Amino acid sequence: MAKLEMDKIVKIFDTTRVVDQLSLTINDGEFVSLLGPSGCGKTTTLSMIAGFLQPDGGEIRIGGQNVTDLPPYRRNTGMVFQNYALFPHMTVAQNVAFGLKMRKVPAAEIAPRVLRALDLVRLPQTGDRYPRQLSGGQQQRIAIARALVIEPEILLLDEPLSNLDAKLREQMRIELREIQRRVEITTVFVTHDQAEALAMSDRVAVMHRGIIVQVGAPIAIYDRPANEFVADFIGSTNVVEGEFVGSEGPYAKMTVAGGLILQGLSSSGSPVSGSAKALIRPEKISLSADAGPSRNSLQGRVEHSVFLGMLIHYVIETGAGRISVTRQNTGGTVYAPGTNVTLSWEFDSTLMLSAEVSP
Repeated sequence: MAKLEMDKIVKIFDTTRVVDQLSLTINDGEFVSLLGPSGCGKTTTLSMIAGFLQPDGGEIRIGGQNVTDLPPYRRNTGMVFQNYALFPHMTVAQNVAFGLKMRKVPAAEIAPRVLRALDLVRLPQTGDRYPRQLSGGQQQRIAIARALVIEPEILLLDEPLSNLDAKLREQMRIELREIQRRVEITTVFVTHDQAEALAMSDRVAVMHRGIIVQVGAPIAIYDRPANEFVADFIGSTNVVEGEFVGSEGPYAKMTVAGGLILQGLSSSGSPVSGSAKALIRPEKISLSADAGPSRNSLQGRVEHSVFLGMLIHYVIETGAGRISVTRQNTGGTVYAPGTNVTLSWEFDSTLMLSAEVSP
């Protein structure tokens, strides 16, 4: 268990800065996800931590030691790859023991350490089997055992759940997080799946074009995105455009088409003049057939309704544009296309951004 520090690291391929002045500190025992779309630099960052790629600038420290120029085998990190990278001609026990043999661990120590690692991932009876005889979830756990058996200071996970089906992926999120908590190992998890990052992480670092645009606890990232990119990438969000018209108490005010005033929390550093955007999550919006008291409200007409089992998704045309609304299926009223409705939501569920600084 060790602290990981990345200080202004840079990676350039040809003339493109794939990672640009990235700085992040990950504390002892913390589980941090690097989250972002394909090509944002997250896997490149992980490869530099592991030592597979050399940074073109900056410094990487593990446990206070500068490891920027050290080869992978001297960094004491454990890596789990997207395709698990198990050796098909080796048994499970031989796969798990491989890293110990490469480190010239005495033979008498190898067998008990392999057994402990298999116990940790709850597969103690699989040592004499081959990877092809295991399910995808079991192979993933064996890959984790192989990474942990060397007792690394840092565990690096490169999209290890992406090859699993949806149901098994949800199960393995829980399993992987439980293993990490039992071992209390500092972990960096790379994913493009926002649900994985939110469900598993102590903190999430959202990457875009080689930089970290926001880092924080999952609930903070979701409820208070730093900008429109984060809001759109983490879940879905409605964007209503207008003009700032000042503030009232803690809330910024903006006017939208038709002269309606909306109020909401101003994003840190955003001015309260000029062009504005209001961000509202679909699940924060209530619907009713009749107008009622609410802090923000819009009149609209249902264009589409989509039944999703536990949820019902609506697309509603309003004077401020199309608004998406997601409601729990509680057995109440389902609004058919063509129904006039009132949309209402709290000021605190509205995030105001300056349109000029939105990416």
